[in-house]
Amino acid sequence: MEGVREDAEVEELATRLFQLARSGQTERLCAYVDAGVPANLTNDKGDTLLMLAAYHGHAETVRALASRGADPGRANDRGQTPLAGAVFKKEPEVVRALLDAGADPAAGTPSAVDTAQMFGHAQFLKWFEHKHK
Repeated sequence: MEGVREDAEVEELATRLFQLARSGQTERLCAYVDAGVPANLTNDKGDTLLMLAAYHGHAETVRALASRGADPGRANDRGQTPLAGAVFKKEPEVVRALLDAGADPAAGTPSAVDTAQMFGHAQFLKWFEHKHK
């Protein structure tokens, strides 16, 4: 029974970490990462902590996670990248943070470029052009 209790505790911690990412609680989340939680921890859909922070508009959290080794281009199980999610949500600060961290606008399905074109986000398309020059 001890293994079952430990599994439940691990699952509870992971759930709490993903909620910290969604709510942009950067200091608390990064304290866990600094203590050994993998920066690229994923949930059952393949969403990383960085993906959830990006999708929910938390540029500071995105920067902090990227500086701790979180992959800004890691796609989830559906092929979506944090950058495409940030474009979809119209989060310019997050888009900039991801580009600064090395995210590729052409990666993913749909890519951030495709998403920006689909929704007519000309500002993001200009940023993506500059990234490739």
